[in-house]
Amino acid sequence: MSHVERLLNSRRAHLERLTPAEAMDAQREGALLVDTRPVVNRAAEGGIPGALVIDRNVLEWRLDPTSPDRVAEADSPDRHVVLFCNEGYASSLAAAQLQELGLARATDLVGGFRAWREAGLPVTEPERESAPAS
Repeated sequence: MSHVERLLNSRRAHLERLTPAEAMDAQREGALLVDTRPVVNRAAEGGIPGALVIDRNVLEWRLDPTSPDRVAEADSPDRHVVLFCNEGYASSLAAAQLQELGLARATDLVGGFRAWREAGLPVTEPERESAPAS
């Protein structure tokens, strides 16, 4: 087993990861779904309706309730936050990082956006390149 796989497994041991159906239920109950995928993936594949988009490189600053750079939705350390990436790897590491910041209910989506889409749950349409003007 690689070092990164060991790291991932150790971080996931502290997460209560959610299936796509559980994440959708959590969103309906007020959980904040956060899309950390790169813009190229969001443009090509679409997104989850109602999810907040936060680039991974600023995630901790935007979701730390004590940060002066936080988003309005980061209103409490008790906020249920469900991160997702493409397939659920980077989001696990990021959720563990948020827990270290004091967001005890931070977790992630098993299988990421692609599992959500494959489960047939609602997605926004990918952006299409517009035809050149003639």
